[in-house]
Amino acid sequence: MFRLHLRTVFLLACAMLAACTPLPPAPAPASTPATPAAMPAPAWQRQGVQLLHIAPEESLLTITVRRGGALARLGHDHVVASRSLQGVVAPALGRAQFRFRLDAMSVDEASLRQAAGLTTAPSADAIAGTRHNMLVRVLEAERYPWVSIDARRTGDKEVFEADITLHGVTRTLRLPVRIEQTVDGRRLQASGSLLLKQSDFGIVPFAVLGGAMAVQDQMELAFRITARQEVSAPGSGASPGR
Repeated sequence: MFRLHLRTVFLLACAMLAACTPLPPAPAPASTPATPAAMPAPAWQRQGVQLLHIAPEESLLTITVRRGGALARLGHDHVVASRSLQGVVAPALGRAQFRFRLDAMSVDEASLRQAAGLTTAPSADAIAGTRHNMLVRVLEAERYPWVSIDARRTGDKEVFEADITLHGVTRTLRLPVRIEQTVDGRRLQASGSLLLKQSDFGIVPFAVLGGAMAVQDQMELAFRITARQEVSAPGSGASPGR
């Protein structure tokens, strides 16, 4: 890959960029529990208020992280995604609460890389390394497995205030949201995006070679969430953990 006498060093550093170090043989990471614990009821939930439950099979949240540093050209940008969101929306209250597990996120799905305009194609080993380093070295997912978002509408109906908890730190950010709801109110779709800084949540962006190859502090979060009345609430006869 490299023809210079520093070939080995640069290859290793390139692979490590954005946590994409190929890993030595090791036990497979623990899989996400088949029946994760049900999400606690929101404090703002009231008797008689209509709640729509997020449909994970119709929802997607992605986070794009980009390479930085003087040697950024040697690495890859990455897209991680959650397709297992759980939570509720109360349209009448202008409130929503949802969460997802870090260890359930996918890394660098080809279709999502294409949608994000990423032209490079990391190898399977690089993707496995990205996942390992992202969960273990950067996000400490075993200690902080959940990311949660509690959002409330502001005076502008298309802007929410969102309390985002990541890595044990909560920050409140303004979140532009586009909402589409059916006439009968039984189905709602919300979409939007915002920029976050890892350092705001106590996360040190991954870097090697004194920062010559690094992950940018800023990351891009985007979501498309569908909530509908038909999704069973916890305790209503649905399968455990839903």
